[in-house]
Amino acid sequence: MTTTARSTTNRLDPAVLKLAGILVLGALAPLLDSTIVSIAIHTLGHDLNASTAAVQWVSTAYLLALAMVVPVSGWAVERFGARPVWLASLTLFLAGSMLCGLAWNIGSLVVFRVVQGIGGGVLLPVLQTLVMRAAGGRNLGRLMAVITLPALIGPILGPVLGGLIVGHLSWRWIFYVNLPLCLLALALAWRGVPKDGPRTARRLDTTGLLLLSPGLAALVYGLSQDGLARATAIPVGAVLVGVFAVHALRSPAPLVDLRVFRDHAFAVSATLMFLNGLALYGGMFLLPLYYQQARGESVIAAGLLLAPQGLGSLLSRATGPLTDRVGPRPVVLAGMLLSALGTLPFAFRHPAAVLLPVALVVRGLGMSAANLAVNVGAYQGLSPDRIPHGSTTVRIVQQLGGSFGTAVLAAVLAQGHGTSAFPHAFLWSTAFTVVAAAVGLCLPIRVASAEART
Repeated sequence: MTTTARSTTNRLDPAVLKLAGILVLGALAPLLDSTIVSIAIHTLGHDLNASTAAVQWVSTAYLLALAMVVPVSGWAVERFGARPVWLASLTLFLAGSMLCGLAWNIGSLVVFRVVQGIGGGVLLPVLQTLVMRAAGGRNLGRLMAVITLPALIGPILGPVLGGLIVGHLSWRWIFYVNLPLCLLALALAWRGVPKDGPRTARRLDTTGLLLLSPGLAALVYGLSQDGLARATAIPVGAVLVGVFAVHALRSPAPLVDLRVFRDHAFAVSATLMFLNGLALYGGMFLLPLYYQQARGESVIAAGLLLAPQGLGSLLSRATGPLTDRVGPRPVVLAGMLLSALGTLPFAFRHPAAVLLPVALVVRGLGMSAANLAVNVGAYQGLSPDRIPHGSTTVRIVQQLGGSFGTAVLAAVLAQGHGTSAFPHAFLWSTAFTVVAAAVGLCLPIRVASAEART
């Protein structure tokens, strides 16, 4: 192959890049929303005269709705088409955001957050399905560098934007801020997302839905609670998900086809996504608390002090082409080790203040590079008909990993004594990352694309 032909092959298709940009804009709203709302929880409780237990349902209800709807996304794409599902989900999230801003008490706000969660839960799996199908297995590293941008921008902008809104405007604007973003994303998607080809008439796996959706909701709920609620919900969720797994392996058309785990690269990547969720979302939970409680910073200052991690994440975009050239495994290993190195200084009792911004840049670079490469490994060997199932599975394991990591680190903090508990918690987070690096050794050195296998 000549140099010119090779460079043409390696260049992203402008049509695919345009599609990815349109979809990324739509996915940015729910990812921003989650971080903004977490900053405003205390203000919501005060302004709505709600107890701490009641106001926590503003976040919990959203997560439960999201957990219950994610499994349906693969079936919905095959049954109705990716474009209609994308437009409907974005419209539902827009409606939920408007209703949340109009809420008159804590009960109505919780109900409207469920509406938001139903819309937001479908968006990320459909985004990945649309882009992976359009790419046809080519230049996945470069594409992942584009479509994972919302997951990077949300944690960077969310805390700062949330702090500014809470400090200077009514809490209602933490939801109204979604409206212009969603409207623009809808207008662009209506014109720019291509119509689907032939659709399947596959019936909904009702048995699978009644097992998996409540099972995932029970697991997410149990991991976010303490005491009897956790002790009851987690076993119930585990049993329901286990029974679903047996059902899915026997069914000719399951809600989520677990046969994608027969692909070695996908199976290892899914495990890594769970472990990456532990470290990534656990760190997102720990770091703002660390700056506010252990170092005495304000909400806005804590958000600004976390910005270096976002810089590192943006620098990781350069690893997309590298992943295409050398394969996911070297990038995953290097990324996980960099992430552990960047987390370790926070485990010291009195780290030098000048060291922490540098550590955050290294952590953001490593974590995001690893996440990008893991996604490439997951999709590179899947045939087009299995991509919706792969997208659904990826989203499920990421969410469960994030919930589990947050629960473990919250428990570590609760068992400690004041600010001295933070070094112990960051050691746990570092350990999660080291375990993920060890699992990364099981990735194939090069992952054959679906095209090459046919």
